[in-house]
Amino acid sequence: MELAVTEEQAELRTALRRFFTDTSPSAEVRRRMATAEGYDPAFWARLSGELGLPGLAVPEEYGGAGYGMREQAVALEEMGRALVCAPYLSSAVLAAGALAACGDEPARRELLPGIAAGTTLATLAAGEEDGRVTAAPAQAGWALDGTRTHVLDGHVADLLLVVARTPDGPALFVVDGTAPGLDRTALTTLDQTRRLARLDFASVPARPVADSAAAVARALDLAAVALAAEQVGGAQRVLEMSVEYAKVRHQFGRPIGSFQAIKHKCADMLLAVESARSAVLYAATVADTDPAALPAAAALAQAYCSEAYLTAAAENIQIHGGIGFTWEHDAHLHFKRAKSAELLFGSPAHHRRNFADLVGI
Repeated sequence: MELAVTEEQAELRTALRRFFTDTSPSAEVRRRMATAEGYDPAFWARLSGELGLPGLAVPEEYGGAGYGMREQAVALEEMGRALVCAPYLSSAVLAAGALAACGDEPARRELLPGIAAGTTLATLAAGEEDGRVTAAPAQAGWALDGTRTHVLDGHVADLLLVVARTPDGPALFVVDGTAPGLDRTALTTLDQTRRLARLDFASVPARPVADSAAAVARALDLAAVALAAEQVGGAQRVLEMSVEYAKVRHQFGRPIGSFQAIKHKCADMLLAVESARSAVLYAATVADTDPAALPAAAALAQAYCSEAYLTAAAENIQIHGGIGFTWEHDAHLHFKRAKSAELLFGSPAHHRRNFADLVGI
């Protein structure tokens, strides 16, 4: 069973798989992850111009295609499968999701068209466990001070949506990526295919986004579902890598796939991948049809898919044996992506606790 169930979604999957097979082979992934930006602007321009992916789930009135999380999940699964290096999760999911859900119509009309077109790279800096940012009234509006770490693509974003504490509580602010007083530092990460940054604010000018509290929470839930879809794509790919290798690698005159231990590993991986896909399909459907149930569905999907991808990536290395530990093989790229993604929006234990609280266990 695939995430796509309609003919249109199936066609989207076919087109994206063909596109990423042609444009994101292993050699290109390795080249892009070694660049200072962590992605290729020319590739991003094709992703935006030819496919229109950044605007896939942005409402049509703001320049997007007007689709939902189901279609975006298809795109993210294919990206995860190919280990695509691009600021899609930060800009098209986190930032666009927060803006689309907020009650600030002028901000939506001003900022979403650029994000949908891919000409504006944006990100969301939220979560006080990664540093505290405070906001205070200034002569020309508001000013931000403090630090926020582990911000997705924060070193290259043209636009920053920053959650900061005000005298009246947390609020969302728009900050220009080139604003005075803002210092951005790319961090060294385990997963070189995805970049994180540290943002230091020293009286940085900012403007507030109206009615943003619920919007940030929804954006983070959508991002959890999006990441889970990406993890399903990665898990599916390492399962295929394992099965392919088990068929061609011989020991004692037989394919290693004929040995019971390898059969059991592959069978367990298949079960985990299909269960993870079902969790994402449910969460993506809930995101489009039942917003009130999204927090629990997102927590469930992220808790399960994080562990499924990491387990599959680790088993893939084991099945490949010595070659699976080499730099030249792609097994380590998936393992690092899986481990990093497992903690990106909170550990599986964190999401299980959230789920338990939400359903009253």
